[in-house]
Amino acid sequence: MNAPLRRAGVVILVLFALIFGKLNWVQAYKADEYRNDARNKRVQIAEYERPRGVIQAAGGETVAQNTETEGELKYQRIYPKKEIYAPVLGYKPVNLSAVGVEQFENDILSGSSDKLFADRLSDMFTGDKTGGGNIVLSLIPRAQEVAWKQMTNNQRGVTKGAAVAIDPNTGAIQAMVSMPSYNPNPLASHDDKVAFEAYKKLDADKDQPLLNRAVANTLPPGSTFKVLISAAALENGYNVDSEIPAGGVYQEGGATIKNAEDEICPDSEVTLKTALTQSCNTGYAKLGVKLGRDVVIDTAKKWGFEDEALHVGDLEAADKGLPVAASRTGPIANEDGTVDKSALAQSSIGQRDVRMTPLQGALIAATVANNGTQMRPYLVQQQLDADRRTIYTANPKPLRQPTSSGVAEGLKEMMISVVENGTGKSAQISGFTVGGKTGTADTSEGANPHGWFIGFAYDEDGKAVSAVCVMLENVPGGHASGEAARIAGLIMKAAAGRGGD
Repeated sequence: MNAPLRRAGVVILVLFALIFGKLNWVQAYKADEYRNDARNKRVQIAEYERPRGVIQAAGGETVAQNTETEGELKYQRIYPKKEIYAPVLGYKPVNLSAVGVEQFENDILSGSSDKLFADRLSDMFTGDKTGGGNIVLSLIPRAQEVAWKQMTNNQRGVTKGAAVAIDPNTGAIQAMVSMPSYNPNPLASHDDKVAFEAYKKLDADKDQPLLNRAVANTLPPGSTFKVLISAAALENGYNVDSEIPAGGVYQEGGATIKNAEDEICPDSEVTLKTALTQSCNTGYAKLGVKLGRDVVIDTAKKWGFEDEALHVGDLEAADKGLPVAASRTGPIANEDGTVDKSALAQSSIGQRDVRMTPLQGALIAATVANNGTQMRPYLVQQQLDADRRTIYTANPKPLRQPTSSGVAEGLKEMMISVVENGTGKSAQISGFTVGGKTGTADTSEGANPHGWFIGFAYDEDGKAVSAVCVMLENVPGGHASGEAARIAGLIMKAAAGRGGD
């Protein structure tokens, strides 16, 4: 064999070796990736040969289901309540990534979970295409719908905000609303062009309808943060009747702090209870400075601030569910690391760099109502197999113990006074004992402030039935928190099964 032929033979052998190696690498290492790639049409068709499991709210109302089609993909995912549940449910598209409950409960809904192995084994013998498992959420339909209606038809014309209601005793999410929202049905279309255009339009919207503001948006909480400063005070030698310095104006460094109105705590001293009831800015700014930066930051952390790992889903896995943005206090420090007393004074009334999610606000109120124990929040109440046999039921568990029952009792007394005698009267519910705290948070210069309310309700038997946070962004017309308080009362009333509107 002459040299050229020999070289050609070697090249051919090398090429065959490379092809053989590539084939083995694909089969050994990449097969699962290619098989499960969303762009694999055969995988898509196989996925839609069996009905995806339904998602229901508490009590059995279906909020995500399927219809049969005549197309190549046999089942179409539909969302009958459209915008009302979308920030929680998310959507299951054909060629895009699923989000929300559809994403983090996909193994159950698609039928691929190990919990549904028996169903898949049965299918091997019967030839059936058993549907996926089903999810039952903790959301109470009446509370969810009242929250949506009141938020989107609020009396101040606000177009952005969020509301969260929690069962203080268990951590079950009773309602979670974010506005503006979106209709998930076009996103689940089998027509790739329709789905992509729908997503593109929503993603480009400056009002961010795809953002779940209840868990993913952090804003200055204003005077709702005074509940945590009150907790710090009660843990450091104060009681509800302790006198604290107040007055009409407080100057600390470059910060000038005034009360919302001249008639609010103009005296040089007021009780801690009166300061919260009237929402005394000067009193809480001075109190925060006296307690010190470390106490303020550490107290906020104990209640859940700075938590970067919290998810709201089912309780089986701490990292499974909707990711919750961390609430922050900010450093409250000068460039050299020393305490910035001006920032500390402002931070103590929920301004400066303090940021909070509505979920965190609801957790604060729920912790007070639950005697100092903060329960882990969750959305998934049950997982059911295709025949609706229960394979998982939520077992409530504590998340943290921010404070003692004694301190919680003091906070409870003060927050009830806010609703009965102070700034939170709009949250009152006939037949219930309601406590809470309003908050008006200044934003950028020239912009309307945000309106907040956090609170809880006890029924006539003394049982905590709901804790809530309502946040309205950029409320025009003054007294921004009053409308938030009104909406919060109606949501808690609905969560307790007493109507709502």
